Amino acid sequence: MTASTDTSGADAPGKGLAPRRAALDILERVREGAALDDALALTRSFSELEGPDRGFARALASTVLRRRGALDHVLGAYIDRPLPRKAMRAMDILRLAAAQSLLMETPAHAAVATAVDLAAERKEIAGYAKLINAVARKVAKAGPAAIAGLPARTDTPGWLWRAWERGYGPARARAIAEAHHREAPLDLTLKDPATADAWLARLAEAHPGAAATRFGGLRLAPVRDVAALPGFGEGAWWVQDAAASLPARLLGDVAGKRVFDLCAAPGGKTLQLAAAGARTVAIDKSGPRLKRLAENLERTGLRATVVKEDVLRWSSKDKADAILLDAPCTATGTIRRHPDIPWSKDETDLAALAALQAQMIDHALTLLKPGGTLVYCVCSLQPEEGEAQAKAALARHPSLSRVAVAPAEIGGFSEAVNRDGDLRTLPSMLPVDTHEPRAGEPGPHGGGMDGFFAARFEYAG
Repeated sequence: MTASTDTSGADAPGKGLAPRRAALDILERVREGAALDDALALTRSFSELEGPDRGFARALASTVLRRRGALDHVLGAYIDRPLPRKAMRAMDILRLAAAQSLLMETPAHAAVATAVDLAAERKEIAGYAKLINAVARKVAKAGPAAIAGLPARTDTPGWLWRAWERGYGPARARAIAEAHHREAPLDLTLKDPATADAWLARLAEAHPGAAATRFGGLRLAPVRDVAALPGFGEGAWWVQDAAASLPARLLGDVAGKRVFDLCAAPGGKTLQLAAAGARTVAIDKSGPRLKRLAENLERTGLRATVVKEDVLRWSSKDKADAILLDAPCTATGTIRRHPDIPWSKDETDLAALAALQAQMIDHALTLLKPGGTLVYCVCSLQPEEGEAQAKAALARHPSLSRVAVAPAEIGGFSEAVNRDGDLRTLPSMLPVDTHEPRAGEPGPHGGGMDGFFAARFEYAG
């Protein structure tokens, strides 16, 4: 079958050019520096898709990003020399074709033919159509076995892998990389944890794999239309990874206390604090992200004071009883959800962010009452942003002391407390209940959690 006859008709889901063209446009935006979520929102060819085509385009782009290292390794065996920078779109087309043939069970003729047609659409890479055709055919012939035996580290840039090996050892680094091959489940934090059983029963009717986590939340298989789930309209819960729900718990009983949530947007932790009865002030400089926070406050019926300001420039005459600082970071703990991160961050970003985090810790202490509690956290796997940052803060501030995390505070999850008493979660950890399900009871769906670090300090003033 020729390329023209394979794609001449209407774009049936997974068969035509439209979803593949959208996936290619998404990859181009990511290559230009956009985060995957932003690329999805900004790509017109993607927004114009509906139903299965939309899902296929998203899955295709995500698969390429999640397995880019391995895909490039396989493709490299059939390309004599790296393609020039001006031909990066041609390389993306090859990645799309390879992902379909090796990982998505797409028929070889469809993966190859649509790749050639995509190349023909752009004059600047039309000359690579023959190369794309030849390489895509060879990859399809090699089949899934060509990628199945590659080590998990193939999909991890060298600087990240070396950092994880140093920080966690070879076995844990390998487990982290393997966890990144799996799409993250959907975790929900309940406004009222006492309603967990009732909401689990309702959600399990449509999603049999739904399960309760040991942290009082719920876990489902990935869902594309979150707003259609029971409880969304009622404001009974919000989407928040199980690991991301833990730092706020380290502040203890916050009812009636004045709590500053620094770098608060998009607001999952703000909602937790408000639901726990804190007099919460949420500060962030991102207008669009604060808009999402405000929408979630309205949907859930919770209250917090929202301030649009750079945290380093913000001050308050009324100091806080407690502060939660969720500092900007490389976000390498969220790669399962954001597979673009390994290819959009580097060691230069790490150094700049570590310096910013130290500044934010120092500034946060000026906003805290003597005897108050500071929880510093990052969704990062990099020790420079976590363990090393906590150690440096203690060295800079003699009035600061570490308050160790007790496993009982985080659902008995002792594996997530490091030797210094700080919280350290990894994508390879499994936070769901692992008991044998009773008759008619849904068992846990999947596993894993975001990589998070949190340290709790008491400030003497």
